[in-house]
Amino acid sequence: PAGMALSVLVILLLSVLYEAIKMGKAVLLRRALLALPRSLSQEALAEPQEGDSGPTQGSCPHPSLMAFPPFFHRWFWFHVAQTLFHVLQVVLGYMVMLAVMSYNAWIFLGAIVGSTLGYFL
Repeated sequence: PAGMALSVLVILLLSVLYEAIKMGKAVLLRRALLALPRSLSQEALAEPQEGDSGPTQGSCPHPSLMAFPPFFHRWFWFHVAQTLFHVLQVVLGYMVMLAVMSYNAWIFLGAIVGSTLGYFL
């Protein structure tokens, strides 16, 4: 009985974590979109922003790095974080699915209650 209660609690917590990661991905996507400039015209991409203290074309040791707009590096790290969140979400989802596929009613209820609680929080 104690082992089953612990299993249900673990599945409940995994389901809550799955929902939290899903919401974290949405927040991170919003921040990534806000990191992009409002206008993606060629002029905005070609000219550096006022006040940028980035290297100039002549002082850059790798001129190929200057091909990227200034906002690209920040957006890139947001994208890396989103990718890691996605991988973690997929792994947790498969773990919960595998537990539910044991056809145990208590494990199934733990996954449902955990998902509901995670969405509510």
